[in-house]
Amino acid sequence: MTQAVLSLEKGEEPAAPAPGYWTSVFARLRRDPVAMLALGLLVAIALAAIFAPEIAPADPFKGSMLRRLKPVLTPGYPLGADELGRDMLTRLIWGGRLSLLMGVLPVVVSTLLGSAIGIVCGYRGGWLNGLVMRVVDVFFAFPSVLLAIALSGVLGSGLVNSIVSLTVVFTPQIVRVAESVTTQIRTRDYVEAARVTGAGAFTIIRVHVLGNVLGPIVVYATSLISVSMILASGLSFLGLGVKPPQAEWGLMLNTLRTAIYSQPLLAALPGVMIFVTSVAFNLVSDGLRAAMEVK
Repeated sequence: MTQAVLSLEKGEEPAAPAPGYWTSVFARLRRDPVAMLALGLLVAIALAAIFAPEIAPADPFKGSMLRRLKPVLTPGYPLGADELGRDMLTRLIWGGRLSLLMGVLPVVVSTLLGSAIGIVCGYRGGWLNGLVMRVVDVFFAFPSVLLAIALSGVLGSGLVNSIVSLTVVFTPQIVRVAESVTTQIRTRDYVEAARVTGAGAFTIIRVHVLGNVLGPIVVYATSLISVSMILASGLSFLGLGVKPPQAEWGLMLNTLRTAIYSQPLLAALPGVMIFVTSVAFNLVSDGLRAAMEVK
């Protein structure tokens, strides 16, 4: 006889069902003011980037040499004008589109690919696991920055090639995390019990493994977004990423580097946006990690 039936027989209200795991995680996350503040800031930046055509005060590509390097707080140009006389506020809003895309998309794609490879290798074990992890070790032998620059140099500059390069850089890292957690999960009693009862590998992975490895993978992937943004901005700064006249924070740092002595505050604005957004992603990742580590 269930607890709900016993409660009804005693004239008591039935107990409310226990909340699910992810419901509890998000409830604890909402009680973290720092993480919620960072998440709100990221949402505001993302919404500004998405609705840039509606909220940007000017044309991001239209400039005038008469307005070249206007300082911050110039009437009509609250954040000044860049080296070609284009409104900096407009360029920063539009630049968030490509910067966020190059920060988030490689991590999402690498998480999907790396999780699938890591979970399968960690569950199967044996020679397949050994072979894949040795290949992963080869990628880990190179620093992420140098590997991203090398791949972008081989593939060529451009948005798509930069995303592909960053995806290749991050996929081995996700594979390592997914394989490590899956290797621990596959020896648990409930996995062995499911295997003894005749459950197939796909069923065991879907029902028993995926739910337990998803949390660590999501937390680690969230922390990679800030790294991805910094690497993407670095590629654009070096001329291996987005090409002019597109608005992207790393590319804007490159084009404004000659103004660092005459208008240092103006030249630093794209870097401030990269810094603030990266820190916000890290704070959200830390909050999510803390919410998932409750015993």
